[in-house]
Amino acid sequence: MIHFAIVGCGHIAYKHAEAIREIDSAQISAVCDTNPATLDKFVELTGARGYLNLEEMLGSEPDVDVVCICTPSGLHARLAVTIARAGKHLIIEKPLALTLEDADRIQEAAKAAGVKAAVVHPNRYRPAILRLKQALERGAFGKLSHVNATVRWNRGQAYYDQAPWRGTQAMDGGVLMNQAIHSLDLLQWLFGEVEQIKAMVDTRVRRIEAEDVAVATLRFEDGTLGLVEAATTVYEKNLEETISVFGEDGYAVIGGVTANWIKHWKSASMSDPDIAALIEEIENDPYGQPGHRHIIEDMIGAIRDDREPAVTVEDGRRAVKLVLDIVNEGQLTGLQTI
Repeated sequence: MIHFAIVGCGHIAYKHAEAIREIDSAQISAVCDTNPATLDKFVELTGARGYLNLEEMLGSEPDVDVVCICTPSGLHARLAVTIARAGKHLIIEKPLALTLEDADRIQEAAKAAGVKAAVVHPNRYRPAILRLKQALERGAFGKLSHVNATVRWNRGQAYYDQAPWRGTQAMDGGVLMNQAIHSLDLLQWLFGEVEQIKAMVDTRVRRIEAEDVAVATLRFEDGTLGLVEAATTVYEKNLEETISVFGEDGYAVIGGVTANWIKHWKSASMSDPDIAALIEEIENDPYGQPGHRHIIEDMIGAIRDDREPAVTVEDGRRAVKLVLDIVNEGQLTGLQTI
């Protein structure tokens, strides 16, 4: 049995708790939150022992193997370093950190303590994304010309006003760090390192410190061009999340309100019946097993097999770096107003 603790008992912690409960070899032993009412509600749900103080929890729970960090993003580094030094493995919600310095602190602390650390980028496990990854690895679309990542979502002012840390630079970040970072992780996981960026970012609609809209052009190391569009300013409700790839021998568009469905797929190396079967397969199960469960099961396997997790701290750092590079480039153009 692998024993888990959860730090930060807000919305995302419930996904961790649900995933852990569904795994026979996993158990939630302890939970921690500085808000007594939030903690009490989560204790009632999980049946775990509750703590208002992280250090007290770590000192009182020697059997805990893994701690899931589900706090506001600006707290990730301090908590992760403390937990690593206590000898516990780490699962850290996205983003890994808000600065590269903090990302490096986490990586160094985990290495020094000899513990494993994973970052929650669960969109890699979506069935359509996995099929896209496999197609790219076998060269199904030939030489690529360009790729797109689009996040056109709504986060109204009430969303940001519900907690004072939301939308701040120090604790939350903007649309790139908070909403689009999964798509930026996918871009690099699917297409490789980014070597050149041109960008504009702005705060156009929401009353927040960080950006609520961003656009960027990218060049990957292999020469493929990329486009990024991300916004929380879309009227009324989420519109779409899309990953698109275009090559000399085909194209694919994975989209929907979340990028779970094959909207278009054409490949010179695939027959029309094979493509139709692939689309039907995804239509029948667009979500697959929840990504958080994949991440947690993988951590259990990493502990038992003494290997690195599938989504490493270095992966998380790479996504954070791309966000910061886009934001910094946007600022350098003089067009950012935040």
